[in-house]
Amino acid sequence: MPSTTVTVGSAVGLHARPATLIAEAATALGTPVTLAADGGDPVDAGSALMIMTLGAEKGASITVSGDDQAAVDQIAAMVARDLDAE
Repeated sequence: MPSTTVTVGSAVGLHARPATLIAEAATALGTPVTLAADGGDPVDAGSALMIMTLGAEKGASITVSGDDQAAVDQIAAMVARDLDAE
């Protein structure tokens, strides 16, 4: 299963706005993608609520995993960006 680890780029972490944008993108991909905080259990990237339960602040390491490398890369890029600045 492809996976990559990235650093959270959003200034205030994965709160409601970035979590919603990531969840919408993950759902649109149509393939399962998960996010996991360092040492934590993976959560469904298609659920904003589950993403927020990670408690990931700016600079936290998040592992993005899924069955499709392109989907993993797309979601990882979103986690690494400051989605609050867009």
